[in-house]
Amino acid sequence: MGLIYIDLFTTLDGVAQAPGGPDEDPDSGFKFGGWQAPLWDEVVDEQVNSGMAGMDALLLGRRTYDIFAAYWPRQQEEGADGNIARLFNHLPKYVASRQPRTLEWANSTLLGPDTAGAVRALRDRHTNVHVIGSLDFVQTLLAERLFDRLTLWVYPILLGSGKKVFAGGVVPTNLRLIEPVVATPKGAVMQRYALVDGTPGVGDMSAGAQEG
Repeated sequence: MGLIYIDLFTTLDGVAQAPGGPDEDPDSGFKFGGWQAPLWDEVVDEQVNSGMAGMDALLLGRRTYDIFAAYWPRQQEEGADGNIARLFNHLPKYVASRQPRTLEWANSTLLGPDTAGAVRALRDRHTNVHVIGSLDFVQTLLAERLFDRLTLWVYPILLGSGKKVFAGGVVPTNLRLIEPVVATPKGAVMQRYALVDGTPGVGDMSAGAQEG
């Protein structure tokens, strides 16, 4: 059975909106589009590229799909981002949307109205399915526990506003850190977790309880 990966870039206060550039979400009033760019370095670049090894499908929300479809087909596959352009342009791409729509980017498929069932079926078709960005859609995946790996790149800034990683879809869930944490020269930290069974436990940290 294949794995569903969620890959997100976030600030310390959990904002994951429009990390790549000011044109990602221009109509929302968000003033910090492109906040990730000054903090990108060679370690992030290396880790992001290695994290895509073995990726055999993309699973995207409507908004992120539109951003990618407007950008990646127009990039030279031999240019600076040629390896990503080649990968994204040729991979199967699955799109979660509440409205019927035409998908013009090659190899794109619209998921049916039963989004949860369709995502589960992708595990039978693919080995490594990656969800990138797609914050609204990620809330559905978190609520349904429809993911296997969660990779968070946490950057050392606070924005105070913007769409959050854990905005409203979270249910009590156990995760396990499965790789050593990676820190970059500019202070970003990569953490990769696996979904595990059960819900978080509770205890008593008072002195008496600890002594007992």
